[in-house]
Amino acid sequence: MTAEYNTIKPPKAGFLKRSLIYTLPFLCIIGFIFLGSIIIKLNNKPEEKKRAFNTLAVLADYAVLDDVQLSVKTQGEARPQTEIDLVPEIGGKIVYVSPNFIEGGIIKKGEVLLRIEDADYKVSVIRAQAQVAQAEQSVIREKAEGEIAKQDYQELGIGEASPLALRLPQQAQALASLQAAEAELAAANLQLKRTEVRSPFTGRVKSKNSDIGQYVSPGRTLGRIFSTGIVEVRLPLSDRDLSKLDLPVAYVSKNRASAIGVKLSAVIAGERRYWNGKIMRTASTYDTQTRALFAIAEVVDPYGLGSSENGYPMAPGLFVDAEIAGKVYQEVIVLPRDGLRPDNEVYVVNEKGKTDIRKVDVLDSDSERALLLSGIEAGELVVLSPMEKSRVSMTLRALDVNNPDTILVDPPKPDWMKKLEGNKEGRDKDSVSTKKNKKKS
Repeated sequence: MTAEYNTIKPPKAGFLKRSLIYTLPFLCIIGFIFLGSIIIKLNNKPEEKKRAFNTLAVLADYAVLDDVQLSVKTQGEARPQTEIDLVPEIGGKIVYVSPNFIEGGIIKKGEVLLRIEDADYKVSVIRAQAQVAQAEQSVIREKAEGEIAKQDYQELGIGEASPLALRLPQQAQALASLQAAEAELAAANLQLKRTEVRSPFTGRVKSKNSDIGQYVSPGRTLGRIFSTGIVEVRLPLSDRDLSKLDLPVAYVSKNRASAIGVKLSAVIAGERRYWNGKIMRTASTYDTQTRALFAIAEVVDPYGLGSSENGYPMAPGLFVDAEIAGKVYQEVIVLPRDGLRPDNEVYVVNEKGKTDIRKVDVLDSDSERALLLSGIEAGELVVLSPMEKSRVSMTLRALDVNNPDTILVDPPKPDWMKKLEGNKEGRDKDSVSTKKNKKKS
């Protein structure tokens, strides 16, 4: 049995050699092209890039020159000028109470608010009247007896009669007794009159402490009432406030017409109400707790003609805001309050967006505006936006605070940015012309 073996013949070496001869040049050419492109890219300079030109946008406004009047804002509590305790001058049982004598009641001057039982006092009046009648009879009798004695002496012709014989001392005693009786009658009538407790002024009842049937003694408080004629407001003024006003420390107005005006206001029923008052005087001493001097403002007829436009009275106990007109200054620099920084500094921005820190002399400031005497000029642009002092060196773009869409200062681009943009435009033109030449070729 014979085995047959199949043998694999190796390929001819000439075919592989011929393939390398034909493909190797092409591979070399591709490799040279690839290496050349890499070398070209490595030799190209990278495009210069600098940081962007950043500006800080802020709100700003112009400083203006204007004539201004200073004002002082303060607060105080309204209180009646006259407020008293209602007390009886005699004792007894209350037999009548006026329907107006209730808390919050409106009372008129001379109105009977309470009446005390007067029976005992009427009896005293009758007794005093009887004593007066007796004293008058004694005077008449003594005078008649004196006339009789005088006639007897004249008829007898025994000389001049003595005062005692003419009963002159007896007449003087009778006259003194009559005067005493009349005084007792007047006192009895006065006590009877005092059984009626009347209101000494037109006003309102603040509190009521007694009622009908109650026994009261002299000096006991029946209630508390106040006058609605004038309401006062004590307004504290600091030394800085006094420097803004033409108000002497020891001030007393000669009359209401020449007194300093004050605008009073308070929120009632969700709306602000206004009253017109006058500063009539200042306190005689400084307050030892606050070191403030109080000015006393008065509102006449606060429940009537002196009430607010909508008829709201200035009731006692109401806490009110006050604004007092002060001194007038001419040609003062005025700018929004946000433009005044701590330490009396103001940030002024120029047309190139650069900021300058100015020290200013402040006349006055409030929540809306600042008044300056020096440090900046009218027409200069003041930064109003909150800004840290460390960012002052940045270039600013100023926007109008009244209309932020309006640009007041748009800073120009720096020289390095203009040069960079010029170089970029030149390269762009060269590349465009190269492309055009290639297309033509």
